[in-house]
Amino acid sequence: MLHRDFAITVLFVFLGATLWLVSGYYTAESWIRWALLIGVGVIVPTILTSREM
Repeated sequence: MLHRDFAITVLFVFLGATLWLVSGYYTAESWIRWALLIGVGVIVPTILTSREM
């Protein structure tokens, strides 16, 4: 069985990568694409999984 933190991390990494790819169609600004990738794929799951339960 998957641990809850692992499932959250995998979900947001997939979501971040998807947003990074889709944003390529709408903007040519690379910093926006990287901000989406790092923000959604790394920072958000880190914040969500580091909370004390």
